[in-house]
Amino acid sequence: MSRQSSTGPGTNAPGGGQRRATVVDVARHAGVSTATVSRVMNRNYPVAAATRERVEEAMRALGYVVNAHARALAGVSGRTVGIIVSELIDPFYAYIARGVEREATDGDRLCLVCCTQGDPQRELAFIELMHERRADAVVLVGGSVEDRAYKAELARRAHELAAGGSKLVLCGRPSLGDGVPTVGVEYDNEGGAFAITDHLITQGHRRILYLGGPPALSTARDRLAGHRRALELRGIERDPALEQPGAFGRAFGYRRMAELLRDGPEFTAVFAANDIVAAGAAQALEEAGVRVPQDMSLVGYDDIPVAQELRPRLTTVRIPLEEMGRQAVRVALNGGDEDDWRAPTTGTLRLGTHIVVRDSVAPPRGGRGLQDRS
Repeated sequence: MSRQSSTGPGTNAPGGGQRRATVVDVARHAGVSTATVSRVMNRNYPVAAATRERVEEAMRALGYVVNAHARALAGVSGRTVGIIVSELIDPFYAYIARGVEREATDGDRLCLVCCTQGDPQRELAFIELMHERRADAVVLVGGSVEDRAYKAELARRAHELAAGGSKLVLCGRPSLGDGVPTVGVEYDNEGGAFAITDHLITQGHRRILYLGGPPALSTARDRLAGHRRALELRGIERDPALEQPGAFGRAFGYRRMAELLRDGPEFTAVFAANDIVAAGAAQALEEAGVRVPQDMSLVGYDDIPVAQELRPRLTTVRIPLEEMGRQAVRVALNGGDEDDWRAPTTGTLRLGTHIVVRDSVAPPRGGRGLQDRS
């Protein structure tokens, strides 16, 4: 079989234009069958070194780019990473998803994104679907509700994935327990909440409202635990009336803040469970004529773009969201970055959080910061 020469990427198309090279073109150029080209690309069958080199040279000469997306969708290989999130338009999930997609693409893999709308049964169904598609990894993002039956079902699916050579990655979610074949990427959620509360305390605030976060969700539980721990270590008695759990949403932050300003307990600072809740609270404060930070300090959590868009700009806790997504793919496929491991014996990579100080915190009116007190 004669080989077709090429002077540049692509091949001649009718009319003298250029078209993208195909597997057939590569096979013709290398003098092999299309099946051999497929074996070289997928690395799923032994190919003689000289033949492999000839095929790879043909791919380079023709500018042929392996279409991983098409291969995965056709079921030719399992070069797929699935990510399952609760909500696509929530920046918390969106930035993690972006990290997963970018890392998957860098590894020549297709990224499939599934949205559960908070339904645990849809979550389980999507894991099953990814298993059927022979995904290399399934990344499960966000907090979970404590449910023994659901946890058992999730563990069963983790075992099924592992048996097929895949991995379930828990991203920002508690472990399923010893013996369940998962890997994890988490962040210091409780530590971030502790740090931001302590920041408010050192500015002189003792009446701090904790606002938002579904109490049954692991993410919210950890943040509230960090908040309480900071109060306890500073010798501040916890007031249940200053803990106002609820949705992780702007509407809740606005509505509940308006109600509390009218009828609720007195407080000088607000720790919103995330930046979206903080945005709603800020709107209610503005409408009530309460100035931030002159009359009321306000902080959030996550450090999504809205934190810098608010006026004044929001002091908050930064989570490395996109890096979490990237690391979720790495720990599943490559074992993660060794320099970042915090607990290698548990199979969980832990990333840090830190406070981003902006303009929304000041000492309470008429008071001084804790560090200034004698």
